[in-house]
Amino acid sequence: MSSRVVVLISGAGSNAAALLEAAADPGFGASVVAVGADRYGAGGLDLARQAGVEAFTVPFADYGDRGDWNAALIERLDAYRPDLVVSAGFMRILGAEVLERHTVVNIHPALLPAFPGAHAVRDALAYGVAITGATVHFADSGVDTGPVIDQVAVRVDPRDDTASLHERIKSVERRMLVEVVGRLAREGWSVQGRQVRLGGSGTRQTPSTEYVAEENR
Repeated sequence: MSSRVVVLISGAGSNAAALLEAAADPGFGASVVAVGADRYGAGGLDLARQAGVEAFTVPFADYGDRGDWNAALIERLDAYRPDLVVSAGFMRILGAEVLERHTVVNIHPALLPAFPGAHAVRDALAYGVAITGATVHFADSGVDTGPVIDQVAVRVDPRDDTASLHERIKSVERRMLVEVVGRLAREGWSVQGRQVRLGGSGTRQTPSTEYVAEENR
């Protein structure tokens, strides 16, 4: 049976688009059942509608406090009964109450544990590293500190600025995210300490965590 995936976005949704395209193949093992955003007008919502996938918005500005917003997001997520929630450029904090109910996978534009937080690409350039990259990880209680599922390295070009480096990281992010979500869906996973194992027994053990996503400042 195909795994049910909800993708959360805040912007154009290039990662969501890659997942929508991959999920059109029955052999992928996962179906994107909805794409959600934290603000009206996020471009990725239109991509979802064009693909015949439900789109929803839970605007942060519509709620009196973070707890109310988290409760509203849980209600929307629960309605889709997702096996996985993929945070793909979703620039809001997800509270513990969300993570207690749903397995969240995040994509981050650095080789964690290096350069966590909202400015990973800028921070990598400022530090002068020769190699950075992208990480897919499960959510946990810290800022981008959850168990790593996969990583891909990207070499820094001396001519790079933040925008050019981020674009090259995004290109590998999309491929890695598609591969990881497909494998999680088809093979299952287990987490022992900080070690994530795909396949094997096919069990699905989710870290009990609170996830802090990269937030717009």
